[in-house]
Amino acid sequence: MRKSSATHRVAVLALPRVVAFDLTIATQVFGHEGHGRYAMTVCALDGGSVTTTTAGLELTVAATLDALDDADTVIVPGFRRGPAPARALEALRLAHRRGARIASICTGAFALAQAGLLDGRRATTHWAHADALAHEHPLVSVDAGALYIDEGEVLTSAGLAAGLDMCLYLVGRDHGQAVAIQRARHMVTPLHRAGGQAQFIPVDVTGPDDELAAVTAWASGNLHRPITVADLARQGVMSSRTLHRAFQSRLRMSPRAWLIQQRLRAACTLLEDGAITIDEIARRTGLGTATNLRAHFQRAFATTPTAYRRAFTP
Repeated sequence: MRKSSATHRVAVLALPRVVAFDLTIATQVFGHEGHGRYAMTVCALDGGSVTTTTAGLELTVAATLDALDDADTVIVPGFRRGPAPARALEALRLAHRRGARIASICTGAFALAQAGLLDGRRATTHWAHADALAHEHPLVSVDAGALYIDEGEVLTSAGLAAGLDMCLYLVGRDHGQAVAIQRARHMVTPLHRAGGQAQFIPVDVTGPDDELAAVTAWASGNLHRPITVADLARQGVMSSRTLHRAFQSRLRMSPRAWLIQQRLRAACTLLEDGAITIDEIARRTGLGTATNLRAHFQRAFATTPTAYRRAFTP
């Protein structure tokens, strides 16, 4: 835990086409803290006008990149994906080298990656951009399921509200859990949310469009039944070994892992109907028992079916 009697200086770097929601999360947590623990500055390349991803919304920022020179923490909110300005990347590298803590929200992780600050580290971003981050920066170990990841002096968070989770976590890291709880209460938000962002990823209902199409379509329509890899292979008129290779090539997972994923996704949909019992959901999705459903759900989403239902039903 980082504690100090001195005021902690936070610089929030607004890159061109900044995600306004991400930026305001950081400013709300650190700029309205109210006890003198933080001094927050929003900065941009040269100050002045900054475009956002929201149509019709433009920001005016007074501070420049110089604000990073003495910041204890630098936060990079999300921005429209693309190459970040070279001067901003160099300023991030310099801040990191002198010991500043660097954190990103959502696609802000792309700026950290472009600056080389995520090489050899685990990182996350919004699930919709995770594959692109991994493809563009192969030295980064991308975890699309995490809400946020703390790698010491470099932190990354997933999209939008996950930035709030990370910022409150930073308050707790700096000043203790009691202070973080107080800040969360003031913002009328839970300090910790159950699970990771895997539970928010929508179901892919399209399926592959090749030789696996018949296999996945049949399995998706028969999830209530016990299904073996041999059953899937018979549907595809291929050997189990060939089926396994096809799944790994096309879907980057084994047939068994894919089948469990589909059962869990179906369970998520059924959980959003509050009238269906957990036992019935386990039966309909082929997971057998409520105990088995809970075990798989916890392993996949780091939360429980009951917590998921609370979060996704009125």
